[in-house]
Amino acid sequence: MPTETTQAPVTAFMLVKTTPEWLAMTVEERVRAFTTEVVPAVEAGTTGVRSRFYDTEFYSARVTDVWVWEAEDHRAYQLLVDALRETPFWDRYFEVVDLLVGTENGYARTYGVEAVTSIST
Repeated sequence: MPTETTQAPVTAFMLVKTTPEWLAMTVEERVRAFTTEVVPAVEAGTTGVRSRFYDTEFYSARVTDVWVWEAEDHRAYQLLVDALRETPFWDRYFEVVDLLVGTENGYARTYGVEAVTSIST
């Protein structure tokens, strides 16, 4: 079995649900809160992470949004979660419903095979 010498990037699907406190704010207040309370903490406490944000409240009552985080390694992901937990994002503005963390095509890297499950048509 081949061994990988570099650590695979980490992808985290952070499933969240908005709280009444967040929903009580105007759109302008939400943008201000996020850019002044959450973004600076993430930028100050992390390196090697990027995110994408998906609205899902149109299709799910349990999860209103999915925040996809990509981190260069597990340490970068851990620092991200630590940074978020120190902000009102965590449990005040959003309830973190679930965290699904993995590495893309990890099985292929482990077994030294082609990543046949990544399909593009």
